[in-house]
Amino acid sequence: QVQLVESGGGLVHPGGSLGLSCAASGFRFSYFGMAWYRQGPGKERELVAFISPNGAYTVETASVKGRFTISRDNVKNTLYLQMNSLKPEDTAVYYCNRGTYRATDTYDPDIYWGQGTQVTVSS
Repeated sequence: QVQLVESGGGLVHPGGSLGLSCAASGFRFSYFGMAWYRQGPGKERELVAFISPNGAYTVETASVKGRFTISRDNVKNTLYLQMNSLKPEDTAVYYCNRGTYRATDTYDPDIYWGQGTQVTVSS
């Protein structure tokens, strides 16, 4: 069955960096678009970044553009999110998702989600 397991969260000071990983199994990883979402305290879940199946195309939401980088390794079946210049408003549970990357640079999520990893940015 499809499994997505996030790791790498933690507590970091403002301005610091953190790298998240999502290990995927149970499906042909290289066939699917993948994405990172986050849900902050009292907020709805939001799309952070997504990537095409071959990794050649990425899209980041405006609030993280230039600070976060999404990437993937189709040999290791792993999705990554490198987060730099972190801000307190980046505090959230981060989830990875399997879905479809559209040619219009949009992303349609599937029903498969990881359990999430907590990122807390605080001094």
